[in-house]
Amino acid sequence: MSTYINSLNWRYATKKFDATKKVSNKDLDTILEAASLTPTSYGLQPFKIIVIENPEIREKLKPFAWGQSQITEASHLIAIVNFTTFGDELIDDYLANIGATRGIPTEGLKGYADFMKSKLTPLSDDQKAIWTAKQTYIALGNILSAAAELKIDTCPMEGFDANEFNNILGLTDKNLNTSVLISIGYRAEEDQTQHYKKVRKSKEKLIQYI
Repeated sequence: MSTYINSLNWRYATKKFDATKKVSNKDLDTILEAASLTPTSYGLQPFKIIVIENPEIREKLKPFAWGQSQITEASHLIAIVNFTTFGDELIDDYLANIGATRGIPTEGLKGYADFMKSKLTPLSDDQKAIWTAKQTYIALGNILSAAAELKIDTCPMEGFDANEFNNILGLTDKNLNTSVLISIGYRAEEDQTQHYKKVRKSKEKLIQYI
């Protein structure tokens, strides 16, 4: 655990990446596997993860992220996109996956399916979009932590025009929305942010026992 805490202390929101250094396919796969293992509400994973490697697409996106250099200079750009709406199919697909993975008949899961549908299907589209967007941030945390363990730098990013990103990435007609971005790669030597002391609330102020 001390190694894990050391990794979290090591990481920071990298502002300038070394564009000449690339994350290996093996390390990228490890980070993406960590994302896929993210716990989500009911286990439904109501989002997709898009790895944006194409430099032309990233150049198109950059102006709509306020020109931030991380968009184009990082080794990879990851977008976690949430479902803006869904129906019973989200739950039915999940139950089918449970049945196939665990080798059990889905008929025995009908009660669980009905319970999930009673809680989620009646939600408005706005409520569904808010709920699915919240799930993306759990995956974000796993990506940041996994990358830190590999000594790969990251920068979580909310500063972008989601509507423009959706248009460029072809998400609008697919009921998907760009929720959060993560640039990953290796810090540039001239990135002064790496030398700043990490500022966090003290545990006494942050944590309460009752």
